[in-house]
Amino acid sequence: MQRFTIILLLLFLLPSFAFSQKVDFVKLDSLITRVDRFDKMMGALTISKNGKIIYSKAWGYRAFSEQERLKSNTDTRYRIGSITKMFTAVMILQLVEEGKIQLSDKLAKYYPEIPNAEKISIAQMLNHHSGLYNFTDTSYLRYHTQAKSQKELLSLFASQTPVFAPGERAEYSNTNFVLLGYIVEQVTGDSYAANLKKRITGKTGLKNTRPGSKINPANNEAASFGYYDQNWLTEPETDMSIPGGAGCITSTTGDLVKFIEALFRNKLLKPATLAKMLTLTDGYGYGIFQFPFDEKTAYGHTGGIDEFHSVLGYFPKDSFAFAFTGNAANIDMNDLVIGVLSICFNRHYELPDYAVQAYALAAEELAKYEGTYASEDIPLKIVLRKVGDKLTAQATGQGAFSLTPVSPREFRFEPAQISMIFEDSGALPVTTFTLRQAGGKYIFKKE
Repeated sequence: MQRFTIILLLLFLLPSFAFSQKVDFVKLDSLITRVDRFDKMMGALTISKNGKIIYSKAWGYRAFSEQERLKSNTDTRYRIGSITKMFTAVMILQLVEEGKIQLSDKLAKYYPEIPNAEKISIAQMLNHHSGLYNFTDTSYLRYHTQAKSQKELLSLFASQTPVFAPGERAEYSNTNFVLLGYIVEQVTGDSYAANLKKRITGKTGLKNTRPGSKINPANNEAASFGYYDQNWLTEPETDMSIPGGAGCITSTTGDLVKFIEALFRNKLLKPATLAKMLTLTDGYGYGIFQFPFDEKTAYGHTGGIDEFHSVLGYFPKDSFAFAFTGNAANIDMNDLVIGVLSICFNRHYELPDYAVQAYALAAEELAKYEGTYASEDIPLKIVLRKVGDKLTAQATGQGAFSLTPVSPREFRFEPAQISMIFEDSGALPVTTFTLRQAGGKYIFKKE
């Protein structure tokens, strides 16, 4: 399982916008077609508005080899990785509503052998304030394809030193939610799968959501692929005995939007309980996060396991949900999400030109662009840094992103249609660039 990264949707200079009552489905289809045609990503996408699905599409393959090529469809199940944590959190909170668990209960009540168990509360595990070591950080890839028993994983967790005292700060840890999944089983006396069916999928009519097992494409389950030498190659599978309540679920995008809609319509939790789930402490809710998109806010989660990438989000003020599940990526998932949401919210968005080839620029040449740049035209600073063999940009109050060189003087960030054209007289370092976006031109100079 991959560490969670909050999606920060980059919007430099654009005005406010609202959900478009007439989504440009032709443009949305064109975006997906380009992503598919240029081998940028394979997966499925579903969008709903006011509880009704308004767009659903799948592309690419669930099995891809010389011997077998099976197309994906909207009923293909993908591993959703850490989106599983939302389901686990809901089940824990339902048990709280039933009086079977208290948020103040200590982990020692269930698993006293875990370090600091007598100090760690259920609430701190739900919002990643426990300090428990994230077991997927080291050595995980040495054994992730091998079956592990609950006893073996508990022994592993017990041997790992906490990274901070409970409640001291927040840090994402898959260990929290594997243990929470075990607690659901211990408290109810039933399996995680049975609880999932009884408490969520059975209540909301999710027919394609269940804990995963060994992938079988013949059963409309997707394998995942890495892109090597311009070819998709099947990746090894995590044994699903390991991720548990942190990442074991497989689902479809149609089921995922139904799930998050049911959650926000109080079909799974009482209003007061949902409010607790959405309350952020150091940026963490109970198994849920906020995603900013301009002035708007969505709630949800992302997921990554093997080469599966997924995102689920809901904009409460717009009654708008979206879900993406992918099993192969040659671009950042965030690129696709920015495009999809830009089209849905009627924002200026030019379809990415994947035919443009990146310019081969030596890594050592990137250093001359580093620095903090400011503009007299807009109250915004942009920091450029060389990170490995990439040049990254970070605007005031926003997340960093990688720039793609398309010529000796021009860098682009296609998802936001940003172009940075540098003035280069041959002297080092470079001191000025022109930023182009949405028809605007802005001069930035190094401070």
